[in-house]
Parts: sequence; structure tokens; C-alpha cells
Amino acid sequence: MWLNITLMVLTFFFMEFVAWFTHKYIMHGILWTWHESHHKLRKGIFEKNDLFAIVFSIPAIVLIVLGSLFSIPEIMFIGFGITAYGIFYVIFHDIIVHRRIQIRFKAKSKYMKRIMNAHYIHHNKHTKQGCEAFGFLYAPKKYTPQK
Repeated sequence: MWLNITLMVLTFFFMEFVAWFTHKYIMHGILWTWHESHHKLRKGIFEKNDLFAIVFSIPAIVLIVLGSLFSIPEIMFIGFGITAYGIFYVIFHDIIVHRRIQIRFKAKSKYMKRIMNAHYIHHNKHTKQGCEAFGFLYAPKKYTPQK
């Protein structure tokens, strides 16, 4: 069981790199046509960028199903790690930062203030070029808000 939990946790943290890489080189690259909607004011509940959530959920679903069908818990727990990252992403990115669900939340910790500030800096640009801060759950200290 420890191996499975370790795989899940390592996968969760590895997903931050995957998200950063995908955000920088794919979303702000070849699939800008989907992601561009996220750098503009949203009209309605959904935006074209939401298609990424569907695409990114496929590997997690496949790994969980295959791991379950073939009794390979290691594969299943890697799928759980991807899923856990997706849950954190939705909570942080869609709910806390972009307020797609109206909640009362004020960042108090240095960590939350820094990652939220990094995301706001990222959204200062409305083009695919010139953006920075591509991570979601990690941001370097240079994004710490100035008092």
C-alpha cells in the first residue's frame, strides 16, 4: 500500500511540471486557439479552454480503469494522482482565482498570495507571447506581492 500511496503523491507533484510544460508550450503554442478564450472575458458558463479539462482527464480515467480491470493497483494509483492534481487545479484555478463559483475567500498565507499573484500576472497579457508564470500550484518567490 505504501508503494501505491507514494506513486500517487509523486504523480501529483509531477503533474505540476506537466501542467507548467503544457501551459507554456502547448496552450500558449499550438493550441492557443483553445486557450485564448481563457485570456478574454468569459461569456457564459463555459469557455473553449475548458476542453483541456476533458483532454487531461482521459489519461487519468484510462489508468484507473485499466488498473482496476487488470488488477494493477500501481497504474490505478498513478491515475488517482492525476485526478488529485485535477481536483486541486479546479479548486485553486477555477474557484479561488477565477471565481467561477462565487465563494468568499481571501488569501492569508504567503503561499496563496504568491501563487494567486503569479496567476494574475500571467493574465496581464492577452496574447500568447510575453506571458510568464505558467505554473498552477507553485510560483517562485519573485511573485510574492509587494506590500
